[in-house]
Amino acid sequence: MEKRTDFVIGDVAVRPGSIATLNLGLAGLYTSEPVAMQVHVAHGRRDGPVVFVSAAVHGDEINGVEIVRRLLHMPQLKRLAGTLLLVPIVNLFGFHIRSRYLPDRRDLNRSFPGNEGGSMASRLANVFMQQIVARSDIGIDLHTAAVHRDNLPQIRADINDPMLAPLAKAFSAPVQLHSAAPQGSLRGAASDIGVSVMVYEAGEALRFDEVAIQVGLRGIVNVLRQLAMLPPVRRSRSRPSAELRSSTWVRAPQSGILRAQSRLGDMVNKGAPLAVVADPAGQTEMIIEAPFDGVVIGRTNLPLVYEGEAVFHVGRTRQTSLLESHLDALNDASSIAPPELIEEPAIV
Repeated sequence: MEKRTDFVIGDVAVRPGSIATLNLGLAGLYTSEPVAMQVHVAHGRRDGPVVFVSAAVHGDEINGVEIVRRLLHMPQLKRLAGTLLLVPIVNLFGFHIRSRYLPDRRDLNRSFPGNEGGSMASRLANVFMQQIVARSDIGIDLHTAAVHRDNLPQIRADINDPMLAPLAKAFSAPVQLHSAAPQGSLRGAASDIGVSVMVYEAGEALRFDEVAIQVGLRGIVNVLRQLAMLPPVRRSRSRPSAELRSSTWVRAPQSGILRAQSRLGDMVNKGAPLAVVADPAGQTEMIIEAPFDGVVIGRTNLPLVYEGEAVFHVGRTRQTSLLESHLDALNDASSIAPPELIEEPAIV
């Protein structure tokens, strides 16, 4: 059998059967200190696809950073086929200042595919596209909700993509939302060059969420097994995701103080009260109602709201029994991640 060649990225050649760490140079700080994007390359001994897993494209979304750390320490990587590119922190600048954005106030996930002569965000996007995305076949981009918001673990993908549809299903998040990629997003720019990318959303910015981390870790391993990059295991099959036909953000009808009455993951009926918003004395109260039968997949955690602010994200689905089984499992940590992935104490 012909020996597999090295995987070359930057000025580093990674040998088959090894894991290497390299740094991709970025714009330096104005104090002349260098800045580099760290990339971990696991290059298997056997042929297979190239998959990238990225986190912290928004600098304050840190659950994905922990997911990548745990992936990197999995002993199963010694049996990897293909190549895995792990980038724990894409937006180094935002991560350092605990911000979603770059110092130029641009959203990196609206700056792809980027330009080597463009803005700070555009140049960073260009490096990631050229060095990581363009070398890959599949991508998994890890996100959380924005600051003061929370997301139920979910996969967002174009399920009309024949490559993504079975992988999104294999991920086995509680819900799967079919959605077109936003303009300027990593997912959209990757699709334009023939690289299929799904987005995993779970948890809140600047907070670790152990359930979200374990669901994400399990999901990525499921995808790698679906691609035959990791050996299969003898265990019960994962539940398929509940598919959402559509979703909508419900907005505050007036400014005031929000008293939430529905939690993340609650099944709600049309017209059911999601929350009450009122002035501080409670003299002008308005009920916020569910727009249709569905499930709460995102919500604000901040009780102080302005009129028109998005407060509840509700998804429409008919697969209520399947979704309820997922939600029950989220309350049992031992059923989230297979035993071979539980290697350390949970973050609490």
